[in-house]
Formats: sequence, C-alpha cells, structure tokens
Amino acid sequence: MGHGQWDDNAYAAAKTFRAAKGEDDFGYTAGLRGRPATEWRVAPALDPADAVRECRDSADHADSTPIAVLFDVTGSMRRVPRIMQGKLGKLHGLLKRRGYLADPQVLFGAIGDADSDRVPLQIGQFESDNRMDEQLRTIFLEGGGGGQKSESYELAAYFMAEHVVTDAWQKRGRKGYLFLIGDELNKPALEARHIRRVIGDNVRQDIDPASVYRELARKWNVYYVLPNQSSYYHDPEIGEHWNSLLGQNFLKLDDPGAVCELIAATIGLQERVVDVDGALADLAEIGSAAESAAVGKALVKLGGKTLVKAAVPERAVPR
Repeated sequence: MGHGQWDDNAYAAAKTFRAAKGEDDFGYTAGLRGRPATEWRVAPALDPADAVRECRDSADHADSTPIAVLFDVTGSMRRVPRIMQGKLGKLHGLLKRRGYLADPQVLFGAIGDADSDRVPLQIGQFESDNRMDEQLRTIFLEGGGGGQKSESYELAAYFMAEHVVTDAWQKRGRKGYLFLIGDELNKPALEARHIRRVIGDNVRQDIDPASVYRELARKWNVYYVLPNQSSYYHDPEIGEHWNSLLGQNFLKLDDPGAVCELIAATIGLQERVVDVDGALADLAEIGSAAESAAVGKALVKLGGKTLVKAAVPERAVPR
C-alpha cells in the first residue's frame, strides 16, 4: 500500500463516468441496500477484524506521513457523509499541490454504533493514489445508530492506537494525523465485548475512553471535526465532551463541503509550512469563498485557543 500518485483528472473522469451510467458514488452501499439487513457486512478490504494497517515508506514515497480520516455514518449525520465523499478524494492532491506534506498517505474509514449497528467499524488502507477514492466508495453508509447521542468513536480510537504501524513513528518519532468526523459523544465505556467481536483482541475488561485517547495521542495528532448539517451541531454538550478530551483540537465546521480544505489547512499549520493567512489564501485559490470562510472560522476558534498555540507541533519520542 502507499504506492503510486494521486491523479485529479482520473478522479474527475471516474466520477463523471459513474454519473453518466447512473451508478451511485457509494456503490457498495447501493448494493447492500437491495438485500435484507441480515446480510449487511463490512467490505472485506475494510474489515478491522484481526487486521493491522500499515503506512510504510517506499521508493515512491520515502518520507511517508499517515493521515487517517474516519467519519460517522450513522443516521444523525444525515447527508453529511455523501457531501464529504465528494471532496475527500482530493485530499491527497491538495496536500501535495500546496506543499504541506511531501509524501502523505491517506486512510479512510467509517464509524457506527457497536451496540446496535451491523457494521460498526470500517477501516481502509493507507494509499497515495486513486485507490483512496475506491476506499471511500466501498464504505457502507449504514445510517443506523442507537439513538443515545453516542457512537463508537472510542472503538475506532482503540484500533488506531493498537492496530496501526507507521514508519513515520517507528523510524522518525513523528506523529500521524487522525481526523474523526462526527456529531455525537463517545460511549461511556469501551466495552471489552465490542473489542472482541469487532476487532478480535482478547480483551476482558472494559476500558475508560479517556485512557484510549491518551494512548492514541502518543502517536497521533488527533482532531474531532463537528460538521454543520448534522443533528447535534448546535448541542453544547458535544463541544464540552470533545473539548475535555482533545482541547484545542475540537473543530466546528460550518460547511461540511469544506472538510478536505479544513484537514489540509490544519495539517499545514501543524507542520509549520504555512500560517493562517497563507492557508486561507491557498484555499481561496482552489475552493469557493464560502468554503474558505468556513475553514477560517473553524481554525480561528480551534477549541477556543489561539492559532499560534495550535500551530506548535508536539514532537514525540517513540518508546
């Protein structure tokens, strides 16, 4: 994984071809919708059971940086996942064009509810070419959720902390980037039964979600993005919850169509290759004024702290 190069033209051509043939951008979802719910399964390529995901250096990409984008696909997110899918495929190209990272490798995944959903967790592979768009289209938009204003983000966090290996960390002591996109709370506990059933680890005791995020933060710059047009965008409890876990890395985004731009700008700031004005100028060249404004608003707030603080990277030493 992680070989090849992203091609914007190939991405656009494939999307146009699907539209002309009347094919759904989320083809895997469309296929499962015609079957009984008892037959709904995670696509094999995205199955987290007994799996490890790797972000490795290669001849094509000698300085790989892992970027993971996992989004909530439950009912409360409404049409937000489909809006984001139209933009996320271009994330790699945007990072490369603006010079924010030399060798980004992007993984996409999806989060549901382990208490109620048939497909509560989907984790793709780290890619550097148009296969990342294939990952997005293979994600199953189950649209479920348990109705308790909480989803299994902590289960996804556990997988990323325990089942991902990166050369960036092992060789260079350098953190990757993890963006969780959703609109609800973590579960009160990461239940051992869910870890056993969904991921396959022989864990016997429930785990405090806060401890999972502390472990995750050793190897990852972790952000939570709350997009508008989701059910709980205006709920103050959501912000309080994620601020308590991630502090300044909790971001609210007015325009879900600007998620790709927000991720790129956040990485550019963290890498110290661009300041706020520079990032917004870059985005203005490639996107709409509304999207640029939405990103600017998200970054200025950045968990209620200043961008100067947000842009100072925390370097880690592997242990």
